[in-house]
Amino acid sequence: METLLQMLTLSVLRSGLYALTSVGLALAVGVIGIVNFAHGEFLMLGAFLGYWLHELYGLDPPLVAPVSGAVLFLLGAGVYRMAIQRVLRAPPLNQMLLTFGLSILLQNLAVILWTGDNRTTAIPYGHLSVALGPVRVGVPQAIVFAVASILTAGLYLVLDRTRVGKAIQAVAQDRLGASLVGIEVDATYRLAFALSTALAGVAGTLLVAQYAVSPYMGLLFTLKAFAIIVVAGLGNIRGVVYASLVLGLVEAAVEFYVPRGTGWSEAVFFLLILGVLLLRPQGLFR
Repeated sequence: METLLQMLTLSVLRSGLYALTSVGLALAVGVIGIVNFAHGEFLMLGAFLGYWLHELYGLDPPLVAPVSGAVLFLLGAGVYRMAIQRVLRAPPLNQMLLTFGLSILLQNLAVILWTGDNRTTAIPYGHLSVALGPVRVGVPQAIVFAVASILTAGLYLVLDRTRVGKAIQAVAQDRLGASLVGIEVDATYRLAFALSTALAGVAGTLLVAQYAVSPYMGLLFTLKAFAIIVVAGLGNIRGVVYASLVLGLVEAAVEFYVPRGTGWSEAVFFLLILGVLLLRPQGLFR
């Protein structure tokens, strides 16, 4: 029973970070209709920003998450203006090739600037944990989960309770209809893409407390984010939280109950994508 409770706790803690990582990609797919293969590279840039702010100034990664969000928001708005906007009316293949090329560009730029080595930070509370009944919870994981959950919930509140959020939802549902009632569709697209990159950057900064930082880290989280939005249903922003719980639970179960499961758990998202696409292509939460 203790093992089961520890597995469930680990899966819940992971799901918060997975949701924050994936909700930005779901926003880009659901609102703009573009599959952003560079999503993980924006996360990687946020991770390096958090890493260097900690190494140079001793700033705690969760505390500088707003800075990463602001920087990546501006970067995302600029990328949309210079690149994404130009292919919105192009065939989907052109859009995917553009974002794939952007991914390669950002990754290689990071290698040139910071080399391809893995970098880790010595967070003061990095090895601390607390006992909650029969389970132990790592302090870094708990902090990251709390921040990620607050930000994800904040995004949902913005979408539900503000004029900007309702405009984003209107554009996602019917772009032509939204433009006919006076909503600036292009400005909404730019905002949605900038929010997407900002959320990825914040997720990357939070990752510094738990993972090594490298220019190649983006691919893994891009693939996991794709698995989550496929499970949720493409464009289904609200289903991302539930899909994140599914991925976190399956990964934790493999790690705890499958021999040498730590290595196998990193491939779970491939099986999820395959299974959902074969059995329920519209997603599990539509």
